[in-house]
Amino acid sequence: MANEASKMWSGRFREPLNPSFEQWQRSFPFDWRLIPQEAAASKAHALMLESAGILTHDESQQIKHALDALKNELREQQLDVTSSLPEDVHHFVELELTKRIGTVALKLHTGRSRNEQIATDLRLYVRDTIDRAIEHLATWADALLTLAASAGEAVMPGYTHLQRAEPVLVAHWLLAYVEMVLRDCSRLEDARDRLNQCPLGSGAIAGATLALDRNIAAEELGFNGPTLNSMDATSDRDFALEFAQVASVIGLHLSRFAEEITIQATQEFGFVDLPEAFSTGSSAMPQKKNPDFTELLRGKSGRLAGAVVTLSTIVKGLPLAYNKDMQETQEAVFGVADTLDGMLPLLAPFTSALRFRFDRMQAAADSGYLNAMAAATYLVHKGVPFRTAHEKVGKAVRLGLETGRELQQLATEELQQFGLEFGSDFAASVTTAATLDCHDVIGGTARALVAQALASARERVASLRSREPSGTEESEAYDARS
Repeated sequence: MANEASKMWSGRFREPLNPSFEQWQRSFPFDWRLIPQEAAASKAHALMLESAGILTHDESQQIKHALDALKNELREQQLDVTSSLPEDVHHFVELELTKRIGTVALKLHTGRSRNEQIATDLRLYVRDTIDRAIEHLATWADALLTLAASAGEAVMPGYTHLQRAEPVLVAHWLLAYVEMVLRDCSRLEDARDRLNQCPLGSGAIAGATLALDRNIAAEELGFNGPTLNSMDATSDRDFALEFAQVASVIGLHLSRFAEEITIQATQEFGFVDLPEAFSTGSSAMPQKKNPDFTELLRGKSGRLAGAVVTLSTIVKGLPLAYNKDMQETQEAVFGVADTLDGMLPLLAPFTSALRFRFDRMQAAADSGYLNAMAAATYLVHKGVPFRTAHEKVGKAVRLGLETGRELQQLATEELQQFGLEFGSDFAASVTTAATLDCHDVIGGTARALVAQALASARERVASLRSREPSGTEESEAYDARS
């Protein structure tokens, strides 16, 4: 029973746990990574206890210094987290504090429950992960903007249904991903704002049994305020689910980008040279250069989508308030964080290393009747109803296909068999440059508007990079992969 006596709940029990069950139900093998968040939350709780007269200032300081030392040892990889004794991260921290400062450590759990502790720790962990993700996404957006600026007025074919549709500026295509990044960051910020309420003081279910000033902990930890319902606070994992959902959308956007680069790097397209630093070869075929980075981006997005299903399935039928099932949400959250932390820092260096074959892109944009929409617009300006113009240009395209010529290569006399509105100015109206510039609306690919969009995007990304999120450095994340 000596081992049982060290547990946080052992007083009521006479029989020891089944040894296999004891090891199976432990969460410390994975939730040890919450030690920085647990230390931060415990320091905040100590301040509440000091304010309530439960701890003296000296006792509070002993706890604070011991928790700081614990966190620093973890950062320096001097803390042993392989012990089989602790049940969970909360148990581990209590045992460590007891070894360091004696019975003072046993006062720390006054007025609190592990239910509120894990709810707080996870919120801090997700908040830290969101802040890192926004920083990495903003860095990627900068790389996309730099690439767009360097592309200048280079042209590529735009696609619908994976068929060439209309010419667009390469910069316009890259800016599409910048818009996705900015929306993703907005979603992350929204999710962060909703989770930024402090559960400390909620107790096990009904609230703390002491008159704790919960605002002290909320302010210390950088939360916007205390949670407003103790039952909800201790059993809420909405924030974890929302975090995973937003991450899955980020994964979808990265997968789309990865798919386009993978396709464009094929010999059939030949638009992009894959950077060797992000590619591998074949063990069998010496000539191969494989797009491993982009293929893995596509694959990792599946992990993010899977975490959403996992979290939804775990919490969907749980009655209020805390249930042990919720322990299973932790690994899903850690998996999302690890996946983002693995992918996002690589995006900017990969993007900066991309090299476009602008000549191939230009040739593809100049052929294949990608100016047909501009041709129809030409007729609209001549007073032809669009449906009629669409039909006339369609017939002209058919003639081009049958004779192996582009629209601008057809003689005026040939075009006029489809409509006398075709004039000698037609060819100039359907050049690639004219085709680009006829999309002269906000969000269009007209050259002047894309230049404006690039400048606007720079301002928005710069604003994102200069954000100063509320929070505390005390709960910094520990990289479990190191």
